[in-house]
Amino acid sequence: MPAPLIFVLSGLTQYVGAALAVGLFGELPPATVAWLRVAIAAVVLLGWRRPWRVAWTRAGLRTAALFGVVLALMNVAFYIGIDHLPLGTAVAIEFLGPVGVAAATGSGWRDRAGIGLAASGVVLLAGVSLTGGEEAVVGLVAIGIAAVCWAGYILLGRRVASAGEAGGITGLAVGMSAGGLVLAPVFAASASPVLHDARLAAVLVAIAVCSSVVPYALEQVVLRRVPPATFAILLALLPATAAVVGAVMLRQWPHGLEVVGLVLVSAAIALTGQARRPQADVVDEVPPV
Repeated sequence: MPAPLIFVLSGLTQYVGAALAVGLFGELPPATVAWLRVAIAAVVLLGWRRPWRVAWTRAGLRTAALFGVVLALMNVAFYIGIDHLPLGTAVAIEFLGPVGVAAATGSGWRDRAGIGLAASGVVLLAGVSLTGGEEAVVGLVAIGIAAVCWAGYILLGRRVASAGEAGGITGLAVGMSAGGLVLAPVFAASASPVLHDARLAAVLVAIAVCSSVVPYALEQVVLRRVPPATFAILLALLPATAAVVGAVMLRQWPHGLEVVGLVLVSAAIALTGQARRPQADVVDEVPPV
């Protein structure tokens, strides 16, 4: 299968999981759904990677744990955001995190142009969303927090990815477990309906696998096949992919200024990503969200 097709499949799977999650928001609070997704994905990854077979240092465990807590908070904020905003809009605004990191750590015209395009696109998307009233404001604040967490995820993710045998997906398994445990006192009580509803539990497992396990694994396959510049261009497809999934599954049709905003953010992602040459720099820019 060609690498671009694998990447598109990864994006579709990721946002189909998010759309399924939106369907549960009437039965469980969005933040609780996000926490359950992280917890279930952690169990799947622990069974797959078995990180207890790896020799860990205290510093390595500490970094992986912090990485996982930031990842869990990012997921919680993202799910609150998509409860109040269209999926495509939320994903595009969240990309301010990685674009901001690229602009802050890079140099040259691509980085400066990228942050300018991203800011313009987000202003358009936010302006359209604010017509939705107070609920849209809540969504914008939540997605802003998710974007900040994504930036932290990238910076911490590089350290986890470079940890050798204890890094990569193994580090992700430990991190997700830590994030799930840290947030458990806040969300475990509100998750009790899952214990008595097999259908609800099955949908949550599907969300965890679709939005976390499958996309991360597929993206690793793509990264082995394409250079960073090509991956950056593929990465720019994600806001559009989210908009398509939102339109098909949630009837959230983008139009007018929203389409222009999505195009500007996608162009910013492509520009800032192409400026980043080392393969490791690109690996951790795509979170399992």
